[in-house]
Amino acid sequence: MSVAELDRNAVAALANEPLDWRFKGLPPSWAGRTPAQICADRPALFGDGPTGPVCVLRADALTHNLRTMADWCRDAGVEIAPHGKTHMAPQLFSRQLDAGARGITAATISQIRVCRAFGVSDVILANELVDPGGLRWLAGELDRSPEFGFVCWVDSVRGVQTMAAELSNAGATRPVDVCVEVGIADGRTGCRSPAEVDDVARAVLACPYLRLVGVAGYEAALGHDVSAEALSRVADFLRDMRSAVQRLTFEADEVLVTAGGSTYFDLVAEILTGDWRTVIRSGAYLTHDHGLYRRTSPLTRAGNDGLRPAMSVWAQVTSMPEPGLALLTMGRRDVSFDQDLPLALELPDSHVSRLDDQHAYLRLGPGDRSRVDVGTWLEFGISHPCTVFDKWQLIPVLDADGRVVDLIRTFF
Repeated sequence: MSVAELDRNAVAALANEPLDWRFKGLPPSWAGRTPAQICADRPALFGDGPTGPVCVLRADALTHNLRTMADWCRDAGVEIAPHGKTHMAPQLFSRQLDAGARGITAATISQIRVCRAFGVSDVILANELVDPGGLRWLAGELDRSPEFGFVCWVDSVRGVQTMAAELSNAGATRPVDVCVEVGIADGRTGCRSPAEVDDVARAVLACPYLRLVGVAGYEAALGHDVSAEALSRVADFLRDMRSAVQRLTFEADEVLVTAGGSTYFDLVAEILTGDWRTVIRSGAYLTHDHGLYRRTSPLTRAGNDGLRPAMSVWAQVTSMPEPGLALLTMGRRDVSFDQDLPLALELPDSHVSRLDDQHAYLRLGPGDRSRVDVGTWLEFGISHPCTVFDKWQLIPVLDADGRVVDLIRTFF
């Protein structure tokens, strides 16, 4: 399979849309100017007066991470269709495809529609699809666009029957490619036993509106533990997937086997490569982080510099109402908190103890108190980029000197 395409004109057009009040954190002086005009001047973000908080990306780390992951996939003998739900940014889709990605993964039909609006030619829906509206749209899109490559999951005979009925009602002429999803007990979607896998596969083979092309799974449904015991459980699950691939009959010349979030993709490559296409779906590698994935990514969990954090959020101290406590203009509306609280990057003796909707409580250690005052801007590392990107519609990309070289638009 060749590298996927996208509509580069549609992506480039984002640079010509004037900025306005919708984009939080950015300097008010940028209003009425386009991203292309702003980036041509390469302004210093903090020289232009951001209103704060403001999320930023680092250009050098993005480039490093793209190159590192592309090299790793090549050496491991796997392909990558990065999970677009991490950032939902067509400009970043473009960079990932340029680095060799074979498509873009999404989690919902709405995310697929964003991909198609920007011309992404090959998408994976890492989920089941049974809603009538989504299936009608998909049938029409497949029929209108012969070049559009699409695959989703099935995990029940009832789901197969529902898809068939809705595709029939929609007058679909192209069958929908599907993978049987292997699941995990107490996990999320996916068949819970080999017998269920086989029953679902037989139902697909008997359905003229679907085409069985492979096997899918998500090993991180087990969590993000990287202890020896946890890695053993993940390996057992991946071996179950491999067994399914080896015993099922498929309707495609090239069988697809896909798993791999951002924590265990090394085990996926070790166990799931074979006489088929093995595609990992990691999404967080592009920005990495200072928390969850720093601890768990195969490229950094042993202390290596394989990936570098590319995202941070800057916030300003607005109040110091009592000794050792600073309140900042950053809260749950601005930064992730589902895995870890933000990390004060330049204050090793301090920690964020709590977030409100629009405030962060920074507990200052004795060694840091003299470095912080009302008005001070502080940079915070994040944990789990997926739940930061969705809070920002436009994100500046900074070079090593803190100058703005790009503005990334997200669509959530």
